[in-house]
Amino acid sequence: MQPVAAPADQRSLEALVLDFLAYLEFERGLSRNTLDAYRSDLQQYGAFLDRRDVGVLAATGDDITAFLDGLAAGGTNPDGSTRRPAAAATIQRKAACLRSFYRHVRREGLLEADPTADVRGPRKREQLPKVLTRAEVAKLLAMPTAELEHGDPSLLPGASVAIALRDRAILELMYACGLRASEATGLDVGDVDLEEGLLRTHGKGRKERLVPVGRRAVDAVTRYLRDVRGDLVGGGSERALFVNARGGRLSRQGLYKIVQRHARSAGLEGRMSPHTLRHSFATHLLAGGCDLRTLQEMLGHADIATTQMYTHLSAQRLQDVYRDAHPRAKRA
Repeated sequence: MQPVAAPADQRSLEALVLDFLAYLEFERGLSRNTLDAYRSDLQQYGAFLDRRDVGVLAATGDDITAFLDGLAAGGTNPDGSTRRPAAAATIQRKAACLRSFYRHVRREGLLEADPTADVRGPRKREQLPKVLTRAEVAKLLAMPTAELEHGDPSLLPGASVAIALRDRAILELMYACGLRASEATGLDVGDVDLEEGLLRTHGKGRKERLVPVGRRAVDAVTRYLRDVRGDLVGGGSERALFVNARGGRLSRQGLYKIVQRHARSAGLEGRMSPHTLRHSFATHLLAGGCDLRTLQEMLGHADIATTQMYTHLSAQRLQDVYRDAHPRAKRA
């Protein structure tokens, strides 16, 4: 005897979320990071509905608006801890998640109307990303191997030399190719063709792209592979290009700590994240004459409107330089 399927209004949120995430992964090809973010957003939404004693398929636009308004207002969590007001960008992302979720549920025939149809998240305030000057980039990239190049390398333990050369290769490659943190940590040794000066990476939606690698980055990665990676891996079969001190694939958290450590040494603390190198890569290419379509391809942007953000950034930078340099335009 075949089991009887539960009525639509009795389906658990967990079952609906699992089905939704499977659709996003296998049909839309979204990344693991995006799937994890959507899962977390929907769990938070489900907990909110539980407190209101409302089922996920019975929720209305008013329920969803109340959820988003609560995020914007902050307040007290069920465990008594204080919840700070969420940023507009965070609320906008959660609203987009709910819209996508309910559209999927409706396509599956579980709802007649989409409760998110009239829900609007807050407008995201345009905020240009932080970008380093070329001099600041040069200072940052020199930090990992400063002791090797200006001190006595024989005084450094072997592990320190290996980590320094690895970190230099990471920073050089991220700036040379405009890599996201997940792209840098996801690279395998075979993804970099040092002879041709090309790198193959997989960006959002697992889209593959080829990016040129500059001479400085080629030299840094060559030195890392030739001199120290084997010591870090210890004879293992790890395929990852960049490995941690234990010889396993470097994590995004590990990469973030590497960037922050060298940013502090370069006097750039508070201004740096791995993505700052990507923003700097794009801005410096535009300033050097790169066209938008080529930059879009190198960054892996699906929509050129995303790439156009850097034209505004370049214009702002141009104005700042002008005001600081021109004798009749200097700030008081």
